[in-house]
Amino acid sequence: MSGASVDPARGRGGLALGALAAILAVTAAWWALALWPAAAAAPGWLARTREVCFGAIPGGLPDAGGWILLVGEPVGLLGILVAVWGDALGQGLRRAAAGWPGRIGLAAVAGSLLFGLRAAAQVVADARGVPFAVRSAPTTAEVLAAARVNDSAPALALIDQHGTPIDLASFRGRPVILTFGYGHCTTVCPVTVRAARLAALRSATHHPVLLVVTLDPWRDTPARLPSVADAWELGDEMHLLGGEVAQVEAAISAWRIPRVRNEATGEV
Repeated sequence: MSGASVDPARGRGGLALGALAAILAVTAAWWALALWPAAAAAPGWLARTREVCFGAIPGGLPDAGGWILLVGEPVGLLGILVAVWGDALGQGLRRAAAGWPGRIGLAAVAGSLLFGLRAAAQVVADARGVPFAVRSAPTTAEVLAAARVNDSAPALALIDQHGTPIDLASFRGRPVILTFGYGHCTTVCPVTVRAARLAALRSATHHPVLLVVTLDPWRDTPARLPSVADAWELGDEMHLLGGEVAQVEAAISAWRIPRVRNEATGEV
């Protein structure tokens, strides 16, 4: 009885190539999840997943920890593969390059990698955007108009992080603390909201209501409001308000809140 023997080296080479293909596929999926451009109407779970996995900085890019994960994961896996199966991987690549089908496959993989890297670089470049437009100093009349404190509070009716319609008029007779911020803000907004939250907690005997109106309804969509409210530790009688972009923008303008939005990055 006779049978064909299997070359162990050839088998290990095939396994090493399969492991390399798996690493590249997982890396491509990981980078796509982190950097694939998302429309303003993207589901809330996508933004939350990106924040949990990669963090977020202004412009929607991963933070430093996210980049370490994106780069370190494939580099670490490739290092392990080379350390354990380096010889087998080399043999598998040489065998693949020996014939035209293998050469075409390797060229396709290399081309896909180059295309993906170029696309990622373009996403990063676009997210960096351009500086905000520089405007001249406001006139005295503009300063006085924005600084008036004796006006009646404008109407305000939006939805909160629970999807509940909130109308400022319904709190008539109760003290209300109102401030503005947005989820992607990593500098002044967390400080401002925390100060307002502590003020509301320390004034518990007066039962104040805290309202935080988003300045970024494009990204702080109703689906994303709960995660932002959780990050800001908003509790009972504390509402993060948002809604349709036009509705929120009209409310902000009615309160005479000056702001400029960078159309390239979305930052306010």
